[in-house]
Amino acid sequence: MIIVMQADATPEHLEKVIKKIEELGYTPHVIHGVERNVIGAIGDEREKARLQVIETMSGVEALVPILKPYKLASLEVKKERTVVTVRDAEIGGKELMIIAGPCSVETKEQILETARAVKAAGASIFRGGAFKPRTSPYSFQGLGEDGLKLLAAARDETGLPIITEVLNPRDLDLVARYTDIIQIGARNIQNFSLLKEVGQTAKPVLLKRGLATTLKEFLMSAEYILSEGNEEVILCERGIRTFETATRNTLDLSCIPVLKRMSHLPIVIDPSHAVGSWQYVPAMARAAVAAGADGLMIEVHPHPEEALSDGPQSLKPERFEALLKELVPFVTAAGKRMPAES
Repeated sequence: MIIVMQADATPEHLEKVIKKIEELGYTPHVIHGVERNVIGAIGDEREKARLQVIETMSGVEALVPILKPYKLASLEVKKERTVVTVRDAEIGGKELMIIAGPCSVETKEQILETARAVKAAGASIFRGGAFKPRTSPYSFQGLGEDGLKLLAAARDETGLPIITEVLNPRDLDLVARYTDIIQIGARNIQNFSLLKEVGQTAKPVLLKRGLATTLKEFLMSAEYILSEGNEEVILCERGIRTFETATRNTLDLSCIPVLKRMSHLPIVIDPSHAVGSWQYVPAMARAAVAAGADGLMIEVHPHPEEALSDGPQSLKPERFEALLKELVPFVTAAGKRMPAES
């Protein structure tokens, strides 16, 4: 249920309504709007009739049922689009957010060289995996905390905020100490215990769509994070599994306009993991921007032929720089601006 407050409702009115919601056994989630505030009362749908008493309280304009199963992620609850701020970077605003870096953290030299290159080209956030989910247990699994320390060193030198993936709830506190954005990978999209844990952190979360996850299921996973109190969720499309084998996965660009009609959360596109080959990344990046993406996540490696994971889909720094220049007219046409233009 959504409780819509009157435009002239006072903080005292808001506080009394919140207290009443809690007394009725529901969890209140306040969304501060430009003109008025609304409160999402989340709890047992079978008992929602008990909330009707709130409509008589001072400062309350109306009660509106939430029809979607994903409550807090829905446009029914929040009409304004969410903008996630990480240091000086904004995801979901007027600026196209560029996230770039290698799939895996390998060495100090590799990380610093890549961080310097993507920073110079115009990226605003640096990515790299310290913990790697691999199909084979014999493949490189990441450097763990040593990798996190190298990412932090890259941030210290370049000023770029960092994003890295957490795989295990037991590692969450460790990852959160180092990273600026927590990434939940495609294989963990329905690891509900992990989603609840990251929902209790104060870090923004980038949630990747699973290989066979519907958009409704995607938003329900985001709901797990939002329902724990973390409102800074970024959706990420990285390709879904279809019958096609010419590319690693199939990039579902239709998800951009569809999700924007379903949810207020920002959407980032990862063309690198979708296509699996660097030759196709630029075309898919341009298409994603034209479709209205709020950001791109691009894999970049100075020596992809030596990469310990996902080398074939990684752009070399010079190709990444060229891509950002190619994106300019597409970004302008989409009504956004490149980070360097801010």
